[in-house]
Amino acid sequence: MSSFSYPKAERLPLVDHLHGRDVPDPYRWLEQAEDPRTAAWEAAQEELLTQARKGWGATPAFAARLAELLGTGDVSGPAWRGARRFVTRRLPGQEHGVLLVIEADGTERVLVDPMALDPSGTTTLDHWQPSKEGDRLAYQVSEAGDEESVLTVLDVATGERIEGPIPRTRYSPVAWLPGGEAYYYIRKPHPDSVPADERQYHRRVWFHRVGTDPETDDVEVFGAGQPMTTYYGVSVTRDGRWLEVNASAGTAPRNDLYLADLTASPAESPVFAAVQVGLDNQTSLDICEADSPLAGSALLWTDRDAPRGRICVAPVTDLSYAAWRELIPEDPEAVLDSYALLDGPELERPLLAVGRTRHAVGELALHDARTGAKVADIPLPGLGTLGGLSVRPEGGHELWFGYTDFTTPYEIHHYDARTGRTSLWERPPAEVEIPAVRSRQVTYSSKDGTRVRMFVIEGEGGPGPKPTVLYGYGGFNIPLTPAYNPRILAWVEAGGTYAVANLRGGSEEGEQWHRDGMMAKKQNVYDDFHAAGDWLVENGVTTRGQLGIYGGSNGGLLVGVALTQHPEKYAAVICWAPLLDMVRYEKHGLGVTWNEEYGTADDPEQFGWLIAYSPYHNVHDGTEYPATLFTVFDGDTRVDPLHARKLAAALQHAAAPANAPDGAKPILYRMEREAGHSQRAVSRTVEVAADMWGFLAAQLGLEPPAAGMPS
Repeated sequence: MSSFSYPKAERLPLVDHLHGRDVPDPYRWLEQAEDPRTAAWEAAQEELLTQARKGWGATPAFAARLAELLGTGDVSGPAWRGARRFVTRRLPGQEHGVLLVIEADGTERVLVDPMALDPSGTTTLDHWQPSKEGDRLAYQVSEAGDEESVLTVLDVATGERIEGPIPRTRYSPVAWLPGGEAYYYIRKPHPDSVPADERQYHRRVWFHRVGTDPETDDVEVFGAGQPMTTYYGVSVTRDGRWLEVNASAGTAPRNDLYLADLTASPAESPVFAAVQVGLDNQTSLDICEADSPLAGSALLWTDRDAPRGRICVAPVTDLSYAAWRELIPEDPEAVLDSYALLDGPELERPLLAVGRTRHAVGELALHDARTGAKVADIPLPGLGTLGGLSVRPEGGHELWFGYTDFTTPYEIHHYDARTGRTSLWERPPAEVEIPAVRSRQVTYSSKDGTRVRMFVIEGEGGPGPKPTVLYGYGGFNIPLTPAYNPRILAWVEAGGTYAVANLRGGSEEGEQWHRDGMMAKKQNVYDDFHAAGDWLVENGVTTRGQLGIYGGSNGGLLVGVALTQHPEKYAAVICWAPLLDMVRYEKHGLGVTWNEEYGTADDPEQFGWLIAYSPYHNVHDGTEYPATLFTVFDGDTRVDPLHARKLAAALQHAAAPANAPDGAKPILYRMEREAGHSQRAVSRTVEVAADMWGFLAAQLGLEPPAAGMPS
């Protein structure tokens, strides 16, 4: 790379004065994607990347193997509506999963195929919800990765479109009323009605009658007076009586909860009663159906006074906190993260299937739904992750759940509460040769002495040290648990090691674990990550020269902080769709919705937290930084690629011959067009992952795997 010249990027003498401090921002112009200078800079970066790829000998073999490992296809659990069930399935060779309806006789029909909608492969299926009777389907799709969903309703029997597309329904649930003639949903305002920088916000809950004009005929039923960043959930019970709305300001770990009785007020103007408002906790509510043995009761999952979660029960007529009775108490070492009610007439007593995550490993148990007493454990196939629990809406004795681990593609299992037997319901459509790998969970000490867990996935070869990828996330209450991942398997099969650290900021140990890694305590996340890398080196798994790190989104921020705080600890970095300018992150994408996770630069104290670790503001000439590949997507409406542009320019400036030690490592920028933050076609997934692994293999000394990997 020493023969490569980085594209010219003008350094402006621009300095903001914030809270008594000068904050230089020399690459502010790179925030503007439409600026001709930015377009020219990106074009030059693409040329540089093309040159660099010539040295990545492992890329073709990784591409081939990743395609093979993704060839299992995918399956989802069933959503039942009477005898009909709705599932998604991706067959080998398909770019996207397809939404199917399966009739009582087993006949399958395609309802939504993203490739039929758009043969280019850039349209994704974001969300779907059958009506309560299963005769209509609401589904949402978005284009080119922008996640700006549009909603369509179709007739399940004929596949014909009934209405839509209705725009601006990003992140919207659909709560059908019985009969399928009306539903509640979430929609943003028309863009002409709000300032340009607020068009991602101001969501409202609307009542909609099928076939009417949403712009003129919909009725706003909730949201007036709420903060513009509020997200909503909405649901209606199967009998159509109870309407529930929950509201949270951005991604704050707290929510308000409201309930309306639709027999006491019109569907178009429901009268809401508050279940909880203004409290610093999260609570969800499920009202037992009128034909359930628990009719008249509500089940409440909450982390109020229980950061690892518990389940309470209360009469629907009195949902005040004083009326809650604890049913399933908090486990001091496991997070209660899901449950499902089995209350069919075939059973002697109603039962609760309760899913927990114990130190990042899933488990499932059965409890008496009246007393909370544990009845039995429901064994899982291994030490892995428990997927979504699903039951028939009308009740019954059957439970479906997903399962995956590092070598098991996501599969669906069936539990019969009458017999206590579990069986495999559906596995992915195809089998592939999965490499023999072993995983272990280790525990290490962070800087402040906190004990942190980490999965280490290794191949069958001899002991280390080996080229190793360390992955982390550490934010937004999101756990990292064992899951089938072709990227991991391909890397380990090629002779490397892969590690997944369960950093603070996630939910592996409950809400307190999350809060110990957010706001003023965000540095804990980065200390946990540095300590994970130290453990891998000190225990002979790898060396400093063989240690690469990888993270995306909030995890992209994580590795951006890691490479600027301790560049000497890491040899190479993959920084995917990252946040990196933490002084101005709120001004772009969905940034302002993350104030409760990071803080706001408008507040003097919080500004101090942010600039202390903001990667863009902590680059220094004369420092040898790790080799870094930024991977970003022009359709990303969550995290704007400007973050990667600005840090890439700053690091390239620091790596220029006049500013850097001899032999500075490459800083590269990869922009993908018509792709976004999350879902993408399988072929696109293979392309970007193969580039990432080809880059890391070249930097960490992993030999091209062609001879050692199955064809």
